[in-house]
Amino acid sequence: MIRAPKNIRTLSTLVSLVLALFCSSLVLAQTKPKIKHIGVEQPKTVLYVGNSFFYFNDSMHRYVSGLTSAADPENKGQYRSTSITISGAGLNWHDVESYFKPGGVASYSFAEGNKVVFNKFDKPFEVVIMNDCSQCPVHPQLKDTFHEYVRKHSQTIVKHGAKPALFMTWAYADKPEMTSQLAEQYTIAGNDNDALVIPAGLAFAKALSKNQEIVLYNQDKRHPSLPGTYLSACVIYASLYGKSPVGNPYNGGIDAKTATFLQEVAWETVKEYFGN
Repeated sequence: MIRAPKNIRTLSTLVSLVLALFCSSLVLAQTKPKIKHIGVEQPKTVLYVGNSFFYFNDSMHRYVSGLTSAADPENKGQYRSTSITISGAGLNWHDVESYFKPGGVASYSFAEGNKVVFNKFDKPFEVVIMNDCSQCPVHPQLKDTFHEYVRKHSQTIVKHGAKPALFMTWAYADKPEMTSQLAEQYTIAGNDNDALVIPAGLAFAKALSKNQEIVLYNQDKRHPSLPGTYLSACVIYASLYGKSPVGNPYNGGIDAKTATFLQEVAWETVKEYFGN
């Protein structure tokens, strides 16, 4: 067997190392978000469009509503959230145009005593938060569809006078490499469509790096546990309102120490992501 001279082997090893580091940097690179504010001073009507990542634990919107009500008790009756979710859904499963149909979604609600209240508004929602299926933004067969429907739905949302936002989902518990991949694709899609990106996935990674004992996942290693849903709600609150959730008295049914930790992680993540 003919062996290359030592200096050539050393150069080859060095080149391989540089290439490996270069490729690694590409994987870890994260596009900076262009949109850093939703463009509505104090959003009070929000639509959530997604899948089981939203509806687990009695629905994400309920926890965000708990935070907004606790932060603004005098006006809590003015906040209205609606969630439209489909199990396993990608964004292409949703007919967002139909969600703005007059007399349709959010046209009535129920008050005390089972009284029906017919809502009156110029537009049903100020903000629409969307998430795709857990793998769609990074799956080779679904990635293009993700970007296509973020564009289509964002155009529909803007046409109806609302602001689009994207909910960056988290990596599977046993596939942490998904964190940077999802962050990259959600940020690119947000920048391409002037949509605010809510960095929940980055908050999951940060929380686990700080406390490996905290349980953010359901037993399936995909869906959120109650603390995972609460952390995500804190990230939504911080991103939409530009305010820290730290000290908010609403703890979503988890212990105060854990709630405070998750509030702090959410606020740190949002400030780092938006460069504040």
